[in-house]
Formats: sequence, C-alpha cells, structure tokens
Amino acid sequence: MKKVLKPNGELVLVNGHNIHVFRDGNVNAPKIIFMPGHCTISPVYDFKVLYEKLLNNFRIIVVEKFGYGYSDIWDAPCDIDSLVNEQREALMTLRETGPFILAPHSMSGLEAMRWKQLYPAEVSGIIGIDMANPMSFNEWTEEQIEKTAKSMESQRWLARLLLRVKSTSLTTEEYKQHKLLKKRNVFNKCTINEAKEVLKNSKIVEEAGNIKCPSLLFVSNGEGQEKGWIQYQEQLALDMGAKIIKYDCNHCIHYHKSEEMAKEIIEYFANK
Repeated sequence: MKKVLKPNGELVLVNGHNIHVFRDGNVNAPKIIFMPGHCTISPVYDFKVLYEKLLNNFRIIVVEKFGYGYSDIWDAPCDIDSLVNEQREALMTLRETGPFILAPHSMSGLEAMRWKQLYPAEVSGIIGIDMANPMSFNEWTEEQIEKTAKSMESQRWLARLLLRVKSTSLTTEEYKQHKLLKKRNVFNKCTINEAKEVLKNSKIVEEAGNIKCPSLLFVSNGEGQEKGWIQYQEQLALDMGAKIIKYDCNHCIHYHKSEEMAKEIIEYFANK
C-alpha cells in the first residue's frame, strides 16, 4: 500500500509516527486549519470542495490526525489533550504558528473547543462545519459507545465495499488515491479508539467552560444526527457569541453548500 499511496502534502514525525499535513493558498493571509469529522477517510480530499474556493483569501492547512488520510495508523492516545497537542506539534514542526482559525467538522468540534481552552492566544476564530459540542453527547451512554465500537470493528470489511467517495472536486488521480485510502483507513484502530474516548473527552471540554472568539457556525438540518442537534447548535452559538447559518442539507454540508459557505467565510473573517 505504501508504494501506491502518494501524499500531496508533507509527512511530519510526531511521537515517532507520521502525521500528514497539506498546505496551500495565500501565505500572507489568515490561516484556516481544517479538522476532520470522525472516521473521515481522507480530510485533504474531503475538504477540497470547500478549501479550493478559499485559496486566494486564506492560508489553507489540513492536518490529518493519526488514522486519517496519509497519516500513520497506530495505538495513538485519543484523550482530547493528546489529539490537540499532536496536531499542534505537527504544525510547530513545520513552523506554522498561530493565530489560527479552526474549522472543525462534526466530532472534531470538541478538539477545536479544547484548543481554545488550552491555548487561547492561538485561536483567533472558529468555523463550525456542523460541529459537535458537549451537548451533542448528552444522551449517550458508555454502553452505546461500546456497542458502536464493536460494530465498527465487525463491519469494517462491509464499509470498505459500501462507502462511496462523495466529492466531485477531485481529479482522476485524487479519486484513485481516495479509494486506496478507503481500503486502508475505514474503521481503523485510531478511529475506534477515538469513539471509545468521546464521552470522557466531551466531559473535559464541558467542565472547562464556554469559549469566546469570532465564530461562524454552519448548521445542517440534523438529518441522521442526535435528537436535539439543531437546538444544541443554537445554544452553542449563544454561548460563543457566534453567527449561525442554517442549511437544509445533511451533516456533510461542505459537499452541498461549499459556494455559499466560502462566501460567508470570506465576508465574515475579512472584517475581523
């Protein structure tokens, strides 16, 4: 597999293993760090449909955590502080310093919030792509988490067959790479271990308190998400003092509304 995988960014050594970081765009502009949702096969390709529309106005950085994209798969720690600090270390190794605008999708919303809690000066803004927050996990139980983890383990072979590449912005070669990464990455040990830690991580973020910074929250119609998803997003926007924009589409809103989102991001952060 290593012979056919062709990273389009740089591999950075963190804790003795490689993290893949993709960088593009305007080097003199504000930096947006794209942070993947849980089990995203390859963030660098998943987010392309959105970040390609922002290259003139921002420095675009995609950090692929362990188990994601071209990064290594190993028994990496999945507590929230380790998840944040591994990404920070990769950026520091590349001499990418803040302040950053964090753009988390789904479960990585917890990591973005924790980043702001731990290192407030490094985070100048947040772009929530239907991002999760501690309220999102109010109804979850340890039993449900364990059941989900076991299901991921047992259905990995099936997911390899059924999961489809959804982005329409990829070149032929990128599409081939994404298919290869699907075979390698789907429901791997890193993503399973993240799932097992999510309730603990959510509790840590919740107990550390609310965060405040210029924030733009894009919100889906809640299809396929937890009960109360939209209400939790609305409460998060109030807590953060954020601008909230709702779209009538599913959780992967950057697939459906990238044009609209890019315009909103440019307009909002150009004035900050």
